[in-house]
Amino acid sequence: MTNVQTLLHEFNQGYRDFSEVSLHGADLRWAKLSGIELTRADLSSADLQSVDLTRAVLVQANLTDSDLGQADLSGASLQEVNLIGADLSNASLVGADLSQADLRAANFEGADLSGADLRGAEVSGANFRYANFTRACLDNVELEDADTEGATLAQLRAMAVEETTGISHRWVSWGLDYTVLSESAIDGR
Repeated sequence: MTNVQTLLHEFNQGYRDFSEVSLHGADLRWAKLSGIELTRADLSSADLQSVDLTRAVLVQANLTDSDLGQADLSGASLQEVNLIGADLSNASLVGADLSQADLRAANFEGADLSGADLRGAEVSGANFRYANFTRACLDNVELEDADTEGATLAQLRAMAVEETTGISHRWVSWGLDYTVLSESAIDGR
């Protein structure tokens, strides 16, 4: 088991791979951990307010009930991450990969998710009030089960149903009629 001081010391010495580390309830507020690898790490109930996790790898990490308010997770790999009940209010997740993530009951109020990939994410009960989803990928995401009041839902990539060809992936403008803006030709996104 690694403690916070050891992790910070080793990170500052250039070590980056802390996969499967257990830091349940750790206090890492304001830490600068850009590019850290925390695959399958346990950071449940951790205090990660204002932490710098840009380009971090948190694949399959457990962040249940953690506080990531105002954290910077831009460009982070968060595939299959568990963020149930986590607070990500006013966090930056620009370009982050949250595909297949469990975001149930998480708080993303005011978060910037522009360009983020949320394909297949579970969002039941999540709070996305005033969040920015500009150019985010929301294929197979049931936003109807989340609170999106005041959210910026412009130029999303989502599944659009066409009468003649069935379901296709398109950039759409969120609204009553899912107005198609253009077809996506970007590597399956």
